[in-house]
Amino acid sequence: MEFKEQVIKYKDKIVFIRLSMPSFDRTLKQYVEDEACFMFVNKGEVGVRSQEDYLKLNKDVGMLAKCLNYFFEPSDNKDVCNEGIESIGIFLYPSLIEDLFEFEVSESNHTVPFNLKQVQIDLLLENYKQSISILLDNPELADEGIIKTKLKEFVQLISKSVQAPSQLDFLAALFKPTEVEFKSIIQHNLYANLSLEELATLCHLSLSSFKRKFNEVFGESPKKYVAKKKVEKAASLLKAGDQRISDIAYQVGFDSLATFNRNFSSIYGKSPSEYRLN
Repeated sequence: MEFKEQVIKYKDKIVFIRLSMPSFDRTLKQYVEDEACFMFVNKGEVGVRSQEDYLKLNKDVGMLAKCLNYFFEPSDNKDVCNEGIESIGIFLYPSLIEDLFEFEVSESNHTVPFNLKQVQIDLLLENYKQSISILLDNPELADEGIIKTKLKEFVQLISKSVQAPSQLDFLAALFKPTEVEFKSIIQHNLYANLSLEELATLCHLSLSSFKRKFNEVFGESPKKYVAKKKVEKAASLLKAGDQRISDIAYQVGFDSLATFNRNFSSIYGKSPSEYRLN
């Protein structure tokens, strides 16, 4: 499978997209103009990492996402991705809501306690996905009237799926990201093999602002703190069982065995194998 992108736009904004690719590395989905989206997976499996969540998506499970930064990650189950990965996305924007409905999202104060949410793909959503696939395959059919109809249909379907009080309340909540504490973001992603730049991105901060904030909250540099916590977890795993040292290194988020050994020795004064023997 080669990389392929098909899109349908409404008022110069992408509202439907299909992506096909053989494989991928961790990829940032960056917050753009209060854009919220829903993602179907047609083929393969995809991981999604946000501030406090890690979701796995496949043909049975989709994702509703508010407007925030998050990462797509390749699945650790390579067998389900033999035929590549294909996804369909539906995008919503506050600036288009007035054009589709007779209300403004500011009219509701409804909120929900999530930024990402897994949604089971029932028969109605499956049929909806197929209808969008037809439009993506035949973009000449996607005139303005059909696009508006399909967007309104999506809002009706998904607001019922997440049991929102009304379509207005659903849309209002969708464009209000839930605040997540800085400390919680770090704790939830300590062992994810994220670079400092990627951690900063999840926090919606520049790298310099992230480092300052980190020192304020944890009292030491992010590089030192993260390495120490990963090594401490590795030490407990070394004592708890007979996992291979290389497996433990990757499990706690080091990108190589050499880096793990170096950090472990600097903190414990001995190699991981020596620590296990003692």
